[in-house]
Amino acid sequence: MTVEFTETARRLGILSALSIVVLEVAYAVTLVIGLLSLESPQQPIGEPMFSILEALIIVLSPAMVGLIVAVHAWAAPEVRFLSLMAIVFASLLCGITCCVHFAILTLSRQPAFGAQPWLVLFLSFQWPSLAYALDILAWDVFFPLAMFCVAPVFAGSRLATTIRVLTIAAGLLALAGLLGVVAGDMNIRNVGIVGYVGVFPLVAALLALLFYRIRPANSTPPFDSV
Repeated sequence: MTVEFTETARRLGILSALSIVVLEVAYAVTLVIGLLSLESPQQPIGEPMFSILEALIIVLSPAMVGLIVAVHAWAAPEVRFLSLMAIVFASLLCGITCCVHFAILTLSRQPAFGAQPWLVLFLSFQWPSLAYALDILAWDVFFPLAMFCVAPVFAGSRLATTIRVLTIAAGLLALAGLLGVVAGDMNIRNVGIVGYVGVFPLVAALLALLFYRIRPANSTPPFDSV
């Protein structure tokens, strides 16, 4: 594949991909610890695990946009319209989920909000609530749309094909999380978590490897004389 992939785009891709891997692993570990600490599955995850999860998502989302932008820079011209669509969907995901989690992380702790009986209907992850619905829109709708749009970009090698398959798998699992909304059972919705917490870090790790192997169009030897 011959593309004008610059060193700056390559570095953005590697940095974003590695950041996603680290943050997703941290998120998964924190989530497991939080769930194991519950006396009942109906209980919400307590502090400080809940705040850590919120902060990790806020940091993770922009890294996902950065990774998709790097993929768009690498993509062949004939499929760049798809990677551009993936940027749009990833940006929608980032904007919505950052607003939701930042609001919950900050406003839900304020006495003026915490004392209100309607708080659970707006700023909680107890179904049904406005924040929960928006987060599902971000991760179970816009995330899979971004994955499905960017998947066709990867072709031409065994590594790229593996990335394409895993990207589609991550999108399908996330999309399946919508069944929880249809059934009114958020335990079913948890299947989507497997897509963006379980499979997507593998995609990011392989993308870091893919970008590492590429020699950018404007790269020069490290001690090139001026």
